This record gives sequence, C-alpha cells and structure tokens, in this order.
Amino acid sequence: MGRKKEARQGLPHKGSCVILSSFKLCPSGHSCSKTQIIKKWRRFYPSLPFPPWAPPPPRSSSSRASFPSRLSSLSLNHRSSLCKSVVKCSYAEAGVKDDYKSTTIDVVADIKTERVVVLGGSGFVGSAICKAAVSKGIEVISLSRSGRPTYPDSWIDQVTWIPGDVFYTNWDEILFGATAVVSTIGGFGSEEQMQRINGEANIVAVNAAKEFGIPKFILISVHDYNLPSFVLSSGYFSGKRKAESEVLSKYPNSGVVLRPGFIYGKRRVDGFEIPLDLIGQPAERILSAIENFTKPLSSLPASDLLFAPPVNVDDLALAVVNAVTDDDFFGVFTIEQIKEAAAQVKV
Repeated sequence: MGRKKEARQGLPHKGSCVILSSFKLCPSGHSCSKTQIIKKWRRFYPSLPFPPWAPPPPRSSSSRASFPSRLSSLSLNHRSSLCKSVVKCSYAEAGVKDDYKSTTIDVVADIKTERVVVLGGSGFVGSAICKAAVSKGIEVISLSRSGRPTYPDSWIDQVTWIPGDVFYTNWDEILFGATAVVSTIGGFGSEEQMQRINGEANIVAVNAAKEFGIPKFILISVHDYNLPSFVLSSGYFSGKRKAESEVLSKYPNSGVVLRPGFIYGKRRVDGFEIPLDLIGQPAERILSAIENFTKPLSSLPASDLLFAPPVNVDDLALAVVNAVTDDDFFGVFTIEQIKEAAAQVKV
C-alpha cells in the first residue's frame, strides 16, 4: 500500500495527483502572469480549457463565472489525465471570486503502489506473507512449483498465482512492475540438494531481481542457533549463508535478511492442518519469560536449540510487510528484531 503524502505544487504526473493551486506556477514550470498561465494551460491540456483552480472569464460584466467545485464534475478523460494512478483525492469547495484569486485545492495521493513477488508463496511461510501483504493493500504475485493453493480462503483470490521454478521461469513476466522480491525458498535433503535449494536457487533469484532493477530483495533465512562450525558448514546452513551474502552484496542499502528460529502456526500439508502453534506458542511465552536467566547460557555451543524463542508465522509475515513498505528497513534481523518489526505494523 503506497504511502500517503501531501502532493506538492506542480504538474499532474504519473504516480501522483498534483494540481496547481497558485498562479505563481504554470504548466511549463515558469513564473508567469495569470493570462500567460491560462494560455499555456490550453496549449498543454487542450481537453481542459481552464485549470481546475481558475474560473473561465465572465461572458459579460453582469454575469458571474462558474466552475465545478468537485473533480467528479470533470469528464473521465480529465480524471485519468490528472490522476495517473489509483489515488485518493479530497478537494476543498472551490469558491469563485470576482478577482479570480486562486482557490487552494488539498490533494492527498497514494504516490507509491507496492507490487511484491513472493517466491514460494504457496508454502507455509510464503502463504502467510501473501495473506498479510494483501491485507495491507499490497499487490502480490506468487511463484512456486505448486502454484495456487488447493484449500479455500478469501485472500487467495487476491493473489496472482504462477506455477514455475526459479531456475527455468520467465523472469520478465514475473518481475514486471515489481517493487520488491521476497524469497521463502529453502528445504532439506541431501547435501547437494540443500546447497541447490537454499543457496543456488536464492542466488539465481537475487541476480535476476538485480538485473531487472527491482529496488528491494527480502530473504527468509535461518537463525544459527549458536551451532558449532562443523554443523553450520552443512548444505542447509551454508546454502542459506551464501544466499545472504548475495543479497547483502547486491542490495547493500535495501537488502533484508530475516533470521527466524523455529516458525510456528497452522501448517497445511496434503490437505491436513498441522497445529504447530500448540507447541510454538507456549514455548515462546515460556522462553520469553525466562530470557534474563537464559542469556548467560547463550555462549554455550548449541544453547539456542533450547533457548531461542520460536516465531509466529504471522509475525514473520508482518515483519516482511514492514520491510516492503519501509525504505529505511534493511540489513540482517535477529529473532527479537523480527518481532519488533512485526509489532510496528500491528499498531
């Protein structure tokens, strides 16, 4: 959902609805007289003979100029020329005076529409991200090998589901118009399979997004659990770390790496719902309550396998939404930082 900002004085242009509200500016951007402005306006916008804020001249000394006070009075063509994207505009009543002074028009516009591509969008984490994103008004495209989920849910119809594989997909079709890419790609298997899924697949996606000019890339990675180095060198963790390095090198000022621990929620597998929250939610509460007591133990090898708090999949999804909509949100985020980012969106 685009951020709402007050439009500045200037020309109507794509992505925002900006209306001249002073006779100090004209369509060419120069300082001109009232008469010059109207003449230039007619040349720039022949279908709209007078600026929205300026009444036409009176037909006689006894007649009074009139002009529609709301944009709804204009034709659809005029509307589309003034508001190039979906915007929310509010206008003050245009009171017309004999001295033809300008009437201020307040405009609030959605100047940025987010369009997010979620890789692995039909999975456990990916579907939660898609659901959270559409609930915030973000346009979502999902790319996954399974395509559209088979279970019914109202938010599913609001997502564009594309079946495909990151190694063979048509990136031009997938990434067109996107403002961010979110990758939830990951999995287990043999050493070679884990390197390919967790590392190579994500690296391919990062490079495709960068070459296409996508401004932000968000990677769902994994907490290292303070594991010994010989475990972290395995295909799963080393693949994830290679993908992280690619994100941070290609997107040094906008790349996002989220490192959750155990992710819980209601997970669907082959039509069955697995209530991971029955385990994860109580564990999160207990570990959060005793956090001050367990911190001294965090230096012990693999201690986080016991003491790292789980993360609700909905919180992880909201953290992603925060990353998508906030240009100042980038870098590597720990479990606690993920929860803090989610809390900011909940408010």
